[in-house]
Amino acid sequence: MCAVSYLNTVPLIWGFEHTALGEQVRLEYALPSECADRIRDGAGDIGILPVIEIEQQRLEWLRGVGIACRGPVRSILLISKVALPQVRTLAADIGSRTSVMLARILLAERYQAEPLILPMHADLDAMLAKADAALIIGDPALHLDLDALRRRCEVVDLGDEWMRHTGLPMIFALWAGPGERLRPGIEDLFVQSCRYGLAHLDDIVRQECPRRGIPESLGRQYLTRHIVSLLDEHDYEGMRVYLRRARDLANLRVSGSVSA
Repeated sequence: MCAVSYLNTVPLIWGFEHTALGEQVRLEYALPSECADRIRDGAGDIGILPVIEIEQQRLEWLRGVGIACRGPVRSILLISKVALPQVRTLAADIGSRTSVMLARILLAERYQAEPLILPMHADLDAMLAKADAALIIGDPALHLDLDALRRRCEVVDLGDEWMRHTGLPMIFALWAGPGERLRPGIEDLFVQSCRYGLAHLDDIVRQECPRRGIPESLGRQYLTRHIVSLLDEHDYEGMRVYLRRARDLANLRVSGSVSA
């Protein structure tokens, strides 16, 4: 089983790591994009995968838990040194796939911008040296000083921007895998692990934030006010809208390239 190495995943796996639930799985850790590649290559049965990859690989996903937001998410940031309608190049964190598509959707629909995507490691200065804007996700985004950044750049929280644009939540990742590897009743294990994690957030913050270089106050705020782990039907409606718009954007690009 492949789990994402970011703080936002820790509540989902806390029960697997700290209770007898862990006897039923073998955990490995990677970036979101790497988890998706491992499932595609058959190196894992289940992973916490970007929803865009679940769609593209035609995988089955587990209901009940995931990584989502219902407003500002704090860890998915678009940082631009130019006005957003003028963004022509976007340096994107190589760990991201769902967030890259989210940035493309919002830039196209809200600002009529369709930038060239430049995959890069999460180094903001290097990214902005190469591109008009940068997309930073996960723990690297939590390391950024937003007040200082806003004095020199435009900073957009993509969870907040999506909610303002659609009025809907945003799901970034779900547990998923090939249907034949998802045995009956397995969803309950993942819900139990998550509920255990949410009941032990103080332990998570105390143990995980210092080793990640994240202030405990920010980590607690992030996990309690920004990240949503237990999902409901409204969250899934946001995901359906996101995937529909991703398909529409992809189709428009294909049509445009053919007509050109």
